Amino acid sequence: MLISHRVDGDTLHVTLHHNLDVNTRAAAAVEIEALVHTHTPRRVTVQVPAGEPTPATLSVVVRAHRMCKSLDIPLSLTGATTAAQRLFTANTV
Repeated sequence: MLISHRVDGDTLHVTLHHNLDVNTRAAAAVEIEALVHTHTPRRVTVQVPAGEPTPATLSVVVRAHRMCKSLDIPLSLTGATTAAQRLFTANTV
């Protein structure tokens, strides 16, 4: 299982259980998009695996952020290292 999710009130919490690669990136992005459209949350959090996320993992999170931003839904990244958080922030401003 690549992704799991739970809804807590108006927040959708998505957990990526493994770092993604080029073979799993597209499926994960589509799944997150479907979850957002299905649950219509007011906020989204994405938990990434411990350690440095792969470029494909960060790519999916940035893509999800762009999609959420277009819907006026804030997305936050959790579980990432400080360096990964900085990279995420730099790519989503």
